[in-house]
Amino acid sequence: MKKDQLLTRRRALIAGVGVLGGAGAAGLLTRGTGGEAGPSAAPAPGPPARRPLKPSAYRLQPLAGYGPPVDSAGTPVRREPLLRMTGIGRTMVLTFDDGPDPRYTPDILSTLRQYDVRAMFFVCGEMAAEHPDLLAEMADDGHVVGNHTWSHPLLTGLTRGRIRAEMERTSEIVEKAYGERPLWFRAPYGAWNRAAFQLGAELGMEPLAWTVDTLDWTEPGTRTIVDRVEGGAGPGVVVLAHDAGGDRSQSVWALRDYLPHLLDAGYHITVPRRYQV
Repeated sequence: MKKDQLLTRRRALIAGVGVLGGAGAAGLLTRGTGGEAGPSAAPAPGPPARRPLKPSAYRLQPLAGYGPPVDSAGTPVRREPLLRMTGIGRTMVLTFDDGPDPRYTPDILSTLRQYDVRAMFFVCGEMAAEHPDLLAEMADDGHVVGNHTWSHPLLTGLTRGRIRAEMERTSEIVEKAYGERPLWFRAPYGAWNRAAFQLGAELGMEPLAWTVDTLDWTEPGTRTIVDRVEGGAGPGVVVLAHDAGGDRSQSVWALRDYLPHLLDAGYHITVPRRYQV
């Protein structure tokens, strides 16, 4: 599939996006923390009965289309990552890290497609290089793909040159497989430093962390993951989950449970977009 074809069909399919506009994208700026994949365990059985979320009488209508490409020279250098979206009503963002993984990512994409929902995937370059078809599928469905470095290292222990190489190499493989370079990045383990913010901005990317951490990498059980998402649901919330890095069966089952419940409660699940500044 040629790059221009991927771009054409992505833009034709993408809709229902929220707004995080360029230099005005900042929400609550506090640092988040991430985790490292723990040992594999058997997934929990199907989700049990759940408590109701606070109902809502409406759902937000989608905002159509993307703005023009962002000029990297206009990308601000943050001191802290963005944690949430602001000023856009009852809207949430679902994000998935560390993939794509052919064992779990297709199931997550299938569930999102079933409910016509867009999400963000922060991919590792080495995984994307092995599974470019999954990035093409993300493009087809209108999801946003972000940069999660090449090999998922702890950036605070790397030289500036190594950080750039991790980011730049991943952006290149994303552009090749997805159709355009990523406009968002996320530091592995939630460990940010000045060099990461500066280099990310130089590459035209905004740093996005999260509001709600499911801690699904600890494999706490499907029910626990669902409770964390539903308990943390709120306007502008960004949810962190994983589609790779270990046994993610619980993450797959949890998404099937909490996604329709969030929609029924009146939340609009969307992805951010950026405007040229």
